[in-house]
Amino acid sequence: MEISLPKDIQAGLDAARVESLRKASKLRIDVNGTQYPVLRFWKTGFAMDIEIAPKLRGLVDMYDGSIHLFQCLIVAAEEEGGEMQFEFKRATKVAQKPALDFVRAVDAPVALIAMDTPT
Repeated sequence: MEISLPKDIQAGLDAARVESLRKASKLRIDVNGTQYPVLRFWKTGFAMDIEIAPKLRGLVDMYDGSIHLFQCLIVAAEEEGGEMQFEFKRATKVAQKPALDFVRAVDAPVALIAMDTPT
């Protein structure tokens, strides 16, 4: 059984939910130097407040505070409950260190100390 609320009450509930998500989330996306807050994030996409969400499409960077998480290729999916939902076409996790082009041994030394240094 589905309960239907009057439109003004439903709009108020949606606005309160979006405001709560906005305050709790540190996630944001960066599009050509412009940053937008992310309300929710899931495996295949994310949602933004419909009032500030531009019609995004293409390459964006996702951050959690100052930590760069993903470089994403996105498309706008749908509008629902005061949110604009976006889907990932690709979400590449950003590495914190450069990739190695060789296999590092498990017991490899961290550094080498030279024995014959001039004094």
